Amino acid sequence: MSVALVKPFAIAKHEGVEEVEAAMLNLPQVDCPVVHRFGPGIYIREVTMPADTLAIGHRHKFRNLNVMLTGKVVMQRNGEMITISAPFVFTAEPGRKVAYVVEECVWQNIYATDETDIDKLEEMFLDKSETWVDHEKEHKSFRVTLRQSDRDDYEQFLTEYGFDEAWVRAVSENTDDQIEMPAEWSGVANVRPSDIEGSGLFLSAAISAGSIIAPGRLGGKRTPAGRYVNHSSTPNCFYLKTESDDVYLIAKRDIIGCQGGDQGEELTVDYRQGIALANNGAELCHP
Repeated sequence: MSVALVKPFAIAKHEGVEEVEAAMLNLPQVDCPVVHRFGPGIYIREVTMPADTLAIGHRHKFRNLNVMLTGKVVMQRNGEMITISAPFVFTAEPGRKVAYVVEECVWQNIYATDETDIDKLEEMFLDKSETWVDHEKEHKSFRVTLRQSDRDDYEQFLTEYGFDEAWVRAVSENTDDQIEMPAEWSGVANVRPSDIEGSGLFLSAAISAGSIIAPGRLGGKRTPAGRYVNHSSTPNCFYLKTESDDVYLIAKRDIIGCQGGDQGEELTVDYRQGIALANNGAELCHP
C-alpha cells in the first residue's frame, strides 16, 4: 500500500479522491516506512502509518490479501464507513483505499509472484493516478538538477585518482563478489532509480546519526549497500571497517526515510573515504 500522508485537514470542499490527493501532495508529508518483503513466490508490501493521519493509497489492479498487523483505521468499504482494528485479514477487490489512521498501523498487501524488482512490482500491481505521476515527474526533474554537484564531484574524484570511468563501472557491476542483503537487513533500504546516476540505495525508515544502516561487505563480498551507494560531495553516510574486515554503512547525520509513499532519502558516501578505508587494511576508519 503506497500512500500520501498528511496531518488531517478540511476536505469537505473536494469532490473526488484525486482532488484531495492533489491538495495533500502539496502539504508536508509524514514518515511512513515502506518495507518490501519476499518469500518463495510471495511479495509483501508493508507500510507503517502514524496515528492522526489521512492516507490515500494507489489503486491496486488486482484482488490481493490484506493483513493489518497493528493499529486502528476508519475507512470506506462496500460503500460504508467502517472501523477496523488489528489484527484483521481480508481480501480486497481492485481499487483505492482512503483511510483515517486512528492508531499507528502496520498494513501489508500480499501478492503471489516471484518478481523482486520493486519498480517492476509497482508497475505490475499498482495503477498510479495522473496526479501522482505528474507530481513525481516535476519533483524528479528538480531533484536531478540539484544533484549536478554530486556528478561534478564524481568526475573530479576520477581525475584525482586517475581512474577510468569505464573501468570503475565494470568493477562496480562485477557480480563475482556480490551477495544478497542478509535477511535481517533486507527491509532497511531499497534499490531504486537514482537522482544522481543509475540505481541507488534509498532508506525505508528514518535513522539517526551514528546508526548502523546495513553491512556493505561481509566475508569479502559486497551487499547492495556496498554495490549501489552513489557518490556525493555532501554524503549522508560513511563506511566503517571492523577488525574482521567486514564493512558497514553508517549514518553520518539524521536521514529521512519514506514520507508520504516516496522512495525515502538516497544514501550516499564520498568515494574518497572508501578508497582511504581500503588502503587502511584492517584499521578502523572514521570520516
